[in-house]
Amino acid sequence: MAKKVKRIGVLTSGGDSSGMNPCIRAVVRTAIYHGLEVYGIRHGYQGLIDDDIKKMNTRSVSNIISRGGTILKTARCLEFKKKSVRKRGIANLEKHKIDGLVVIGGDGSFRGAEALYEEGGIKIIGLPGTIDNDIAGTDFTIGYDTAMNVAMEAIDKIRDTAASHDRIFFVEAMGRNAGALALSAGISAGAEEVLVPEVPTDIDALAKKLENGIKKGKTSSIVVVAEGDDAGNAFVVAKKVEEKTGLKSRVSVLGNMQRGGSPTAFERMLASRLGLAAVEGLLAGRSGVMAGLVAGKIKFSKIKKSSTAKKKISKELLNLDKILSI
Repeated sequence: MAKKVKRIGVLTSGGDSSGMNPCIRAVVRTAIYHGLEVYGIRHGYQGLIDDDIKKMNTRSVSNIISRGGTILKTARCLEFKKKSVRKRGIANLEKHKIDGLVVIGGDGSFRGAEALYEEGGIKIIGLPGTIDNDIAGTDFTIGYDTAMNVAMEAIDKIRDTAASHDRIFFVEAMGRNAGALALSAGISAGAEEVLVPEVPTDIDALAKKLENGIKKGKTSSIVVVAEGDDAGNAFVVAKKVEEKTGLKSRVSVLGNMQRGGSPTAFERMLASRLGLAAVEGLLAGRSGVMAGLVAGKIKFSKIKKSSTAKKKISKELLNLDKILSI
């Protein structure tokens, strides 16, 4: 019979995202509810190898459910790719007698978690925390819904200026090589066009569409550009369109503001459900898996799949954007 988990650790790794704090809160309080000791590891894997590990209690996570970011801090630790460095992390977990670990982060964080699981036999459950919503095995990642709403509200404000000055605005959204965030925010804000990495950009077609809009009486337009688009960033796309049409435009890069902000109600519920599922999953003997939300239900999938397989962009949303942006 497998040894029962008695002490668990929790860390946040990679880019921060709103919803990480509610998730930490759920992990800590669920662990304590079940009689476990719980330790917070600060600054992700960097903190793990530096032994920046502190015991947590229910008060440690008081009043954080509405806060963006992560109270445990986060970092990108390139050193952790080395096996010798990971051994230091494993030794620190053993030092604190931590026999279960919850890792909140994206695909890079999961690769680190997978290595700890395979090399150190550490019982691990990953939770998808990224604004990009590009992790396979879950419909939504922690941070995506809030980032989408932040981007949508920013685009709404930019539209006010675009309409006042009769201008075209190119708005760049984050998402690395995934277009999910840009697409959902663009549709929600009624953008005239959304450019995503998953679909090749036709500058000629975009230029013609904007010119036709003007001929039909449209005085302003919003084009949302995902940062990983194949045609280039928003400045490059704007310049290419101007060269073809002579139309003057402005560019607005939303940047890291999309990571911050108070988590939405949906985000807090998702993060809380996943945090509870991770702890109860460890207690049930699960390990080397990620907990995600699929069709409204908590599902577990191999963490190896989640760290390598990229979720495909929604064809339904691509079609919705195509139809509604005419």
